[in-house]
Amino acid sequence: MTTNPPRAGRREWTALTVLMLPLLLVSMDVSVLYFAIPQISADLDPSGTQQLWIFDIYGFVLAGLLMTMGALGDRIGRRRLLLVGAAAFGAASLLAAYAHTAETLIAARAVLGIGGATLMPTTMALVRTMFTDPGQRAKAIGLWSGVMTAGIALGSVMSGVLVEHFWWGSVFLVNLPAMVLLLVLGPVLLPESKNPSPGRFDLWSVPLSLAAVLAVIYGVKELAAQGWNVRYVVSITVGLLFAALFVHRQRTSASPMISPALFRGHGFTPALVLNTVSAFGMMGSAYFTTQYLQSVLGKSALEAALWSLLPSVLIGAAAPVAAQLAQRGVERAYLVTAGFTIAACGYGLLALAGTDSLWLVLAACGVLAAGIVVVMSQLTDLALSSAPVEKAGAASSLLETGTEFGGALGMAALGSIGTAVYRHGIPSDTPAPAQETLGGALAVAAELPGRAGDALATAAREAFTDGMQGAAIAGALLLLAAAGLAALGLRHIPVRTEAETADTENAGQADSLSPSGV
Repeated sequence: MTTNPPRAGRREWTALTVLMLPLLLVSMDVSVLYFAIPQISADLDPSGTQQLWIFDIYGFVLAGLLMTMGALGDRIGRRRLLLVGAAAFGAASLLAAYAHTAETLIAARAVLGIGGATLMPTTMALVRTMFTDPGQRAKAIGLWSGVMTAGIALGSVMSGVLVEHFWWGSVFLVNLPAMVLLLVLGPVLLPESKNPSPGRFDLWSVPLSLAAVLAVIYGVKELAAQGWNVRYVVSITVGLLFAALFVHRQRTSASPMISPALFRGHGFTPALVLNTVSAFGMMGSAYFTTQYLQSVLGKSALEAALWSLLPSVLIGAAAPVAAQLAQRGVERAYLVTAGFTIAACGYGLLALAGTDSLWLVLAACGVLAAGIVVVMSQLTDLALSSAPVEKAGAASSLLETGTEFGGALGMAALGSIGTAVYRHGIPSDTPAPAQETLGGALAVAAELPGRAGDALATAAREAFTDGMQGAAIAGALLLLAAAGLAALGLRHIPVRTEAETADTENAGQADSLSPSGV
């Protein structure tokens, strides 16, 4: 005999609001340095390599430690790890804001990445334990997904505004009030939850997972940014070897970091794979649209960032609408299929863009992002409800790691298609920098006299737009294929999973996983 799971009340929804603040800031920190780098370069005088590390170290550390922190939260308590991460994130923000050397700033950004790696999977896992009612949890995860997506866009805008009125360190100081609020209210509002029988923490899995994720994501990102290079291919190969060792360790260890049983949950594996594909689609488009707004339309960096906020209107509405439809009985397979189809239509609009299509590109971004947010919110809900509640942290970390990998792969794959089309459209007798990138072509064009410079700039903008169109067609085909896979792979998965049924049967029992337990 089963009973309905307890519904979340005002306390849980208030706690969710508190959780959204660190989540927003962690996602914003991915892009918060976009406009601060020139001032940082003038103030700290970093070398070229140091400047790259200032920008990239946060994302690399974050991606590399997600699985470790998710599994650790399941063992020591998600609220405890969240509060430790918030303290570290706040302290590192303060250190970064007042860094006097490039080395100090790099170290601070690395600690920010460690803090971010604790915050992302623990916030999602806490949502899983606080909201046991499927309808309420779907709504909460929809809000989580929308905040996560919007934070990346808001980061660049906030960076531009703050740097324009204050010094570059102010982009880090905005983190402090939210972290202080979390440290004050977290112990009062957030329930503690953990795996009551976690087993010994597998320390050997930590370096294996770190090496696998860092090497693969580094290689993929550099291929997207720099083009073909044997060094990056070797990095990906080494990462895949470490990934194989990590998988072997999880299958043979008595107490694995990531339990193979997670993948036997009804719906978890297809949710993980399709979520990675959705991240591919989202970040693959971002590679082109940011350059399009600045280099094709001639917008300043801040203007481009402000224009890019417009699609957020659709993003904010998409996930709640999908959650409402799911609550009214629409099957998840239909929603995910529709989300991928809508996102493919966004790519279809992008394929129609010319060299003066501001509103069309913004509409395409909005439609694409809205479809992806629908997909991500539904798949996140499916993955978390398919996983046992005691392994919610590990499940969350796998989803986040897949998102990081999918995003990097999307930028690399679609970026390579766009680059190939671009190079085909540039005359072979132009200087080498002009044949590599649109930015290089515009720099060369600025040095050429009169009509020659104008002709090269026009040709480069048209070639870039052609490349964007080619990549958009490829992205649309991929997302349509994903829609077909979702329709086939998710149609037999019940709305209520076995893990949810187990949660219902255990509702009201006093244990460490109870949403009301403190």
